Amino acid sequence: MLTDEERATLVKYRQEKAFRVFEEAKDNAKLGHWNLAGNRLYYAVFHMAQALLLSKQITAHTHSGLIHLIGMHFIANNKLDKSYGRLISRLYELRQSGDYDDMYDATEEEVAPFFSQVESLLHDMQNIL
Repeated sequence: MLTDEERATLVKYRQEKAFRVFEEAKDNAKLGHWNLAGNRLYYAVFHMAQALLLSKQITAHTHSGLIHLIGMHFIANNKLDKSYGRLISRLYELRQSGDYDDMYDATEEEVAPFFSQVESLLHDMQNIL
């Protein structure tokens, strides 16, 4: 069990990590590494979502659990826009395909549109914190 101070420190760390990973996504996009860019976009959201859940003393044990819990605690009650639920699910699928599917390579056209959406989601989640 975390103390309030430990929880606050970990929440802050995960927020900072989310923005660092978002920068990694941009760096990979500049190099044309679209699978990696998609991966980093998903993990930027993942880390911020972990921070958000942890701030409410909620822990997700799987990726799908994290997506479900964000939906249940923040999207269903309109703290986050419903479109973000679809975005998180799509980023997860993109990451899965890029990391594990044979004969799959993400394209710029597929990944680039997510950058502005992810940036908005990160800021909206941070505002809740």
